[in-house]
Amino acid sequence: MALRAEFHCHNIYSNGHLGDLEPPLDCSVTISEQLEQAYKTNLDCLFVTNHNTLDGYQQLLEYKNEHEKFKNIQVYPAEEVTTDKEAHVLVLGLHKEIKSGLSIEEIIDEAKRQNAVSIAPHPFSLIDALRDESIHCDLFESFNSSNIDIYSNKKAEEFAQENDLNVVSGSDSHVKTTVGRCTNLIDSENTLDDILYSMLHNKIKIEKTDYVLPNETLEHIRYKIVNSKPYIDQYVKEFYPKSFWMFNQLYNFYMKTQKNYIWRIVYELSLFGLKRISKKINFEGHDPYVFRERDIPTITRMIF
Repeated sequence: MALRAEFHCHNIYSNGHLGDLEPPLDCSVTISEQLEQAYKTNLDCLFVTNHNTLDGYQQLLEYKNEHEKFKNIQVYPAEEVTTDKEAHVLVLGLHKEIKSGLSIEEIIDEAKRQNAVSIAPHPFSLIDALRDESIHCDLFESFNSSNIDIYSNKKAEEFAQENDLNVVSGSDSHVKTTVGRCTNLIDSENTLDDILYSMLHNKIKIEKTDYVLPNETLEHIRYKIVNSKPYIDQYVKEFYPKSFWMFNQLYNFYMKTQKNYIWRIVYELSLFGLKRISKKINFEGHDPYVFRERDIPTITRMIF
């Protein structure tokens, strides 16, 4: 039996768990929306990978069991754990939360103790990537639909080939329409133990890879900005106190014009810069951790 699986998605229960350095609200997908989209995309199984919490799994399971429509979709527990270096690790099939802030080695050890499977998500993205430490994980996400800079995925594909890694794809869904954007086929019965066994024994292949669309990215960004004013204020006061007034004016302007086409233009320009930076980091030897230092002037200079 080949199961169509989603390994990387979030719902509203991910909010508030990302840590002090990230916006508190990160995902707008409700339980009902997530299951409706899973049904629409013909998923057989769904791992809910909320940030640093198992919240959202039990709620999804209860809602599913109350609606006959979703009887053929199995949902399983998972977590996207933040390491001590601000990178992320997916742990699938665990029964107890793994706390954030541990080293990658400690997270992998805890995953093994729980007979869970680890995946290196967006392994060469610009902010929260494991990069070379990805080899510690059981599986490797060679394509992430949210890596719209393109070069992060190209680097991941190259790295996987060079190191003969077992690969999967990940939707990294944060808005409802992207659930099932990337899917994998598992040669397994639809039970957690069978699925985890098949994942560890390479009985899995990527079925579909597709990028998020610009309007979906803008929807996600809009949700984060609109709901993160206290976080933005605190962040700017801490890192750019002399520019607080400017950021505040920009925020007010955004709130009045958030659906104006001007922001689509800003998005396209930002994407252009992001691609140039990603190429320099992933293929030209520039510092891969510049984003973690949150040094906007340095990041800006890398565009040119």
